Amino acid sequence: MDLNPLLNSLAPSWISVGLLLSFFTYLAIAGSILPGKTVAGVPLTDGSRLHYRCNGLLLLLVLIALLGMGTLLEIVSPTAIADRGLELLSTTFVFSVLVTLLLYVVGCKSNDWSSSLKPHVTGNFIHDWWFGIQLNPQFLGIDLKFLFVRAGMMGWLLINLSILVRSIQESNLSQSMILYQIFCTLYIFDYFFYEDFMTSTWDIIAERLGFMLVFGDLVWIPFTFSIQAWWLLGNKVELTTAAVIANCLVFFMGYLVFRGANKQKHVFKKNPKAPIWGRPPKVIGGKLLASGYWGIARHSNYLGDLLVALSFSLPCGISSPIPYFYPVYLLILLIWRERRDEARCAQKYKEIWKEYCKLVPWRILPYVY
Repeated sequence: MDLNPLLNSLAPSWISVGLLLSFFTYLAIAGSILPGKTVAGVPLTDGSRLHYRCNGLLLLLVLIALLGMGTLLEIVSPTAIADRGLELLSTTFVFSVLVTLLLYVVGCKSNDWSSSLKPHVTGNFIHDWWFGIQLNPQFLGIDLKFLFVRAGMMGWLLINLSILVRSIQESNLSQSMILYQIFCTLYIFDYFFYEDFMTSTWDIIAERLGFMLVFGDLVWIPFTFSIQAWWLLGNKVELTTAAVIANCLVFFMGYLVFRGANKQKHVFKKNPKAPIWGRPPKVIGGKLLASGYWGIARHSNYLGDLLVALSFSLPCGISSPIPYFYPVYLLILLIWRERRDEARCAQKYKEIWKEYCKLVPWRILPYVY
């Protein structure tokens, strides 16, 4: 088997470097100047709060408009990403490694003892590089963690759209591709519509910025979440009407649980007395929400996320396991993350957490321990 073509397609080029740097330059500059509501993050351990300009939806729409104009003027190719998929993958991976090495060096040298920038150094290079040194490092006043999350979600959509255009050019557009593209686009636009909810998630408020998050945001999200689109580009799948309806039901059920649970938690953090499903919320120890989805299972938002992930793969049929990489991976990740969440909450809330677990014994799937 000749591996030279594969290795050549993986080799970074100056064009892929230019595409990547142009993308980040746009996100940094436009994200700083486009209007958007400023949202205060949750209070950190020292009482300080970071503030985020949540203009991600406008940022995405302007980017798509600019790329559309560039296509009409023949300045950019709409299939540039699809044509250089593996090349961009390797370029982004190298970028992630370099960024996290720089974050490690800067973090180790930091003398800032605020909650955002306080260095957490264990002395184990692999551990510190993987999990990060600082909670919210910045560059030129830009919160890097927030920037990288945006880049990953927008990059996923740009890859999908580029593959969609190539599918149309090759006269290979299928019902399955359309269904996948609709689900992903709705999910990504919804993410940016509710971008302020991101400011209270565990990744933002608790995870330090190391290779785990940088690689996850910049490489894993855009390049593995789009595997279904790549697969459908080379494999045509014919779906029955019943399969289409079932696929839509899985997506919308998953979306309702995922978005509903996250919204309830976000609203509760902002206003602990806000009604949940029309009733006053049940709160354990004045801190833990036990109403709505959070009274059904301790991590019901993970169940919604898993159903949505499954809906992205179902348009590919069941002839190959390749398109199901994302939901399988997500299942493993969320089980691992759920275990980490449980351990942290038990340590943080102690007796209150035990009381909550007695009231809500089910973890991700209701009625399943």
